Amino acid sequence: MIPALRSLASVLTLVLLLAFARTGTAADGFVEGFADLPLMPGLEQIPDASLAFDAASGRIVVAFARGPVSADQIRSFYAETLGQLGWSGAGEDSFQREGERLTLDFTPDGGEMLVRFSLLPR
Repeated sequence: MIPALRSLASVLTLVLLLAFARTGTAADGFVEGFADLPLMPGLEQIPDASLAFDAASGRIVVAFARGPVSADQIRSFYAETLGQLGWSGAGEDSFQREGERLTLDFTPDGGEMLVRFSLLPR
């Protein structure tokens, strides 16, 4: 199979899996403000805590989610999932793709983990 078609098939498979495996934590299964960043099962989006806008240098998006999962579980989920969506590792808790850098930041919050998703131009 042509590499581009293989990547497209992987993305479509992931989208279909997410569509049928909804947890009810996000209306469309994705982190608010991101067109293609799936919300990990077990995390819940924090309503009205997102910021998204286009700057001259590229788009800037910040969103928050929390849930009763560990930072290591979140890292593992996004390392696997984002690789299938064309992102590559760019250091601990950072990924890059097409001139953008996505960073995950973790803060313990009681018995839950708070995650900040930040997308900035590289």
